Amino acid sequence: MNFTAKLFLVIGALSALLSIVLGTIAVHVPNENLQAAMHWFNTGMQYHQFHSLALMLVGLLAAYWPSRWFSIAGVLMIVGTLLFVGNLYLRSMLGIHDFHALTPYGGWAYLGGWLALVLGVILQRAGFRQL
Repeated sequence: MNFTAKLFLVIGALSALLSIVLGTIAVHVPNENLQAAMHWFNTGMQYHQFHSLALMLVGLLAAYWPSRWFSIAGVLMIVGTLLFVGNLYLRSMLGIHDFHALTPYGGWAYLGGWLALVLGVILQRAGFRQL
């Protein structure tokens, strides 16, 4: 298995672990900020868990079909998680709104990651190794 594939699998698994830890903290530790902003937290948790699994899928695809498109997809999904989910967690758990303007860039990074994943699969199925 190549380094990129392993990296995405490990980061995806650690990201999933972190989402469970944060979810447990949210349920068991009283936090007035979180109670007032539970919709932000729940949205962040949903995107966090879903994209942790998606990142592991990218790692598996990169192991089977090495492609720069899968590398791009993985990096963009990590960036999306940091910017989009990270901002939602900061807002809901800590009441920090200073980085709110970065949230849409995280959404765009997610979209780019999914597009790169699609391109990687299409180009592999078409018989092209690299673009």
